[in-house]
Amino acid sequence: MTGSAIVDASEFCREIERYLCRKNDGHLVRIVGPSFDLVSSWAERGVPLKVACRGIDRYFERYYAKGPKRRPVRIDFCEADVLDVFDEWRRSTGVTGVDGAPLGEATTEPIRRGPTLPAHLERVLRRLTAARVSGALDAGFDDLLDHVGQELELAKSGRGVRGEARLAAVDRLLALDRELVGRVRESLDAAAREQLTREAEEELAGFRSGMSAEAFARARGQAIDRLVRDRAGLPTIAFV
Repeated sequence: MTGSAIVDASEFCREIERYLCRKNDGHLVRIVGPSFDLVSSWAERGVPLKVACRGIDRYFERYYAKGPKRRPVRIDFCEADVLDVFDEWRRSTGVTGVDGAPLGEATTEPIRRGPTLPAHLERVLRRLTAARVSGALDAGFDDLLDHVGQELELAKSGRGVRGEARLAAVDRLLALDRELVGRVRESLDAAAREQLTREAEEELAGFRSGMSAEAFARARGQAIDRLVRDRAGLPTIAFV
């Protein structure tokens, strides 16, 4: 995939097709006709390839959770998850569309509503458990993961929180997210950090012309954090 927000639709579709094939254990499901139009629209909206793949991953997580799979997944089934992950990426980095307009300014493409707080907490706990089982993080993170998991379970028990209590819970999720990602980021060597920085800049390249230097630096930092999470198999704990 190129560094442009509006990439070549055919190449974008081929990359998605290859990724979907791997997720389907080698079964090739062609992206043609209406499916090609659908995936092309993601490219036109500026969805980075890795963000689209993360949305596909999210669909497969639920698919596998239902038990043994029965048939190959079509890309059309992944659309809602791809757009949800894209919206999360846009909220965290501060870009909204291919024009690079910052959040808060007028845009022809509204941010979609994300999951509820209880649903978010369920997803986070599930992915933290998966990250621990996968061994993506070494034993040095066990205490921190235990601490984060306990706080999330406590937050989940207060499903009906409202007002200031809810705002405090959301603030605490953001703090936990920063703590966990910060620890993982510090554990990376210089080469890994440089690679993640390059990848983050590639994701944002097509939006950079519409952003101030300060906004771009902030967006790059958020994009690096997301890549750190992906590298370690961690969820976004912050409720964005």
